[in-house]
Amino acid sequence: MATTANELSTVNNAIYSTLGDRWYDANDDPVALLRAESRLRNPWISDEVAKGFAAPSCSALDVGCGAGFLTNHLALEGHRVVGVDASAECLAVAAAHDRSRSVRYEVGDANHLAHPDASFEVVSAMDLLEHVENPRGVVAELARVLVPGGLAFFHTFNRNWLSWLIIIKGVEWFVKNTPRDMHILRLFLRPAEVLGWFREEGLELVELRGSRPVFNGAFFRMLATGVVPPDFRFRFTRSTALGYTGCVKKLAKGA
Repeated sequence: MATTANELSTVNNAIYSTLGDRWYDANDDPVALLRAESRLRNPWISDEVAKGFAAPSCSALDVGCGAGFLTNHLALEGHRVVGVDASAECLAVAAAHDRSRSVRYEVGDANHLAHPDASFEVVSAMDLLEHVENPRGVVAELARVLVPGGLAFFHTFNRNWLSWLIIIKGVEWFVKNTPRDMHILRLFLRPAEVLGWFREEGLELVELRGSRPVFNGAFFRMLATGVVPPDFRFRFTRSTALGYTGCVKKLAKGA
């Protein structure tokens, strides 16, 4: 069987280091979609953490934290947060937007986290697993540094023709300044794959939610202009055919 171009492509992760303050300011760029996704997911993650722990403050590690959309949100809520990313440039932007002045940002490798076993009550990998060649290894590291009873959160994209059409081609067609190979289909992951890896590491599913854009005026203005309006929104859905966000819990030993 012939090898397709998509199978040969390497995801273009270098683009994130070039964004600077555009992480927080740009609307003529797909990073605005990341901000909109965060506005949906961050409150839900906060609610799940509050339900999962009696203490008002938890230790949290956000792996592949980028410019700190989740880390800075959790820190403002009083949690003790560490953000890890491979890009020092992204971390500088994250630190500059940390209004709590409490997040510890570290350059690091998601496959080899520089933290001992069972170091954190909460770990997360948002929009990360589809950007690495060894997502299974990232899942193992998340599980390793998580305490028994701790919660892990993730967001990624399903691997199918619909997500190729909408997540990859649709963004290329309808959002300005979308770079080549921002996403590639071969690195997208089916929910059963991701949940199976977590299960092998001793984590059980708490909740899995799909997501999609809200088809309102902001959505259609984006299609017409290539600019993502500030009021562009995502919503949770039952379908995981496109993006999906999960919460899993690490079982206590012997459970």
